[in-house]
Amino acid sequence: MSHTAHIRSHRKPRRSASTIAMRAGVAGGVLGTLAVAGAAGSANAAEPVTQTLELPTLTADLAAQVAQSADATQQAAANYQLQAERDAAAANAAKQAKSDLADAKQKAAEAKKKAQEAARKAAAARASRNAERTTLSATAGTTASTSTSTSTSTATGSAAAVVNFVKAQIGKAYVSGATGPSAYDCSGLVQTAFKQVGISLPRVSQDQSTAGTQVSLSNLQPGDILYWGSAGSAYHVAVYVGDGMFVGAQNPSSGVGEHPLSYDPPTGAVRVL
Repeated sequence: MSHTAHIRSHRKPRRSASTIAMRAGVAGGVLGTLAVAGAAGSANAAEPVTQTLELPTLTADLAAQVAQSADATQQAAANYQLQAERDAAAANAAKQAKSDLADAKQKAAEAKKKAQEAARKAAAARASRNAERTTLSATAGTTASTSTSTSTSTATGSAAAVVNFVKAQIGKAYVSGATGPSAYDCSGLVQTAFKQVGISLPRVSQDQSTAGTQVSLSNLQPGDILYWGSAGSAYHVAVYVGDGMFVGAQNPSSGVGEHPLSYDPPTGAVRVL
């Protein structure tokens, strides 16, 4: 045994292979980390270039979205304008319809008022004629409606022939549309009477009231045609026979008869002889 065998050696122990390998691994890891960090640093250094390249793409997308939004806004505005125009047209149509309705109501009221006034005047005229007939009956008895002739005519020639014919028909029946020989209506009697002297008259009273020259009721001559109503729209005709008398086919109840002018005052007269 060496005399130094019991003295502990101060030399560092020899590293084992496993320790060396571990340390090598650690060093490699550190170097790898540094490499990664370097790469990351390089990548970070190039990042602004990458963002600059992607900026146009982002701007184009944004522009497309803005354009779409603008189109949508424009379409909405067009729709609102169209709706506003439709609403305005509907309002104008409603206003015009209301105005037309008011005009129609006013015209209807005016027409009704005119019709009522015409009916009132017609009723007054009928009442006046009835009053005159009542007065005549009270003062002259039944002679005013006798079926025999009471007048003395001074007519000559054709006028005398007409007067004599109508007087000969007194007492015959009144039948609407009849022209003799056993019955007549008012215009049928007048037409047939003038046919006796070769004068052709229209068939109806409206036309007979304008067949000759208009004459004043204060200047009547035997043979003149009397009419009731307006010239051209007369509703009754008869023949003046002189002495303030006329002969006519009045109605179904009285037939053909001779009456004074006051019995039913005529509106006008025409002369064809």
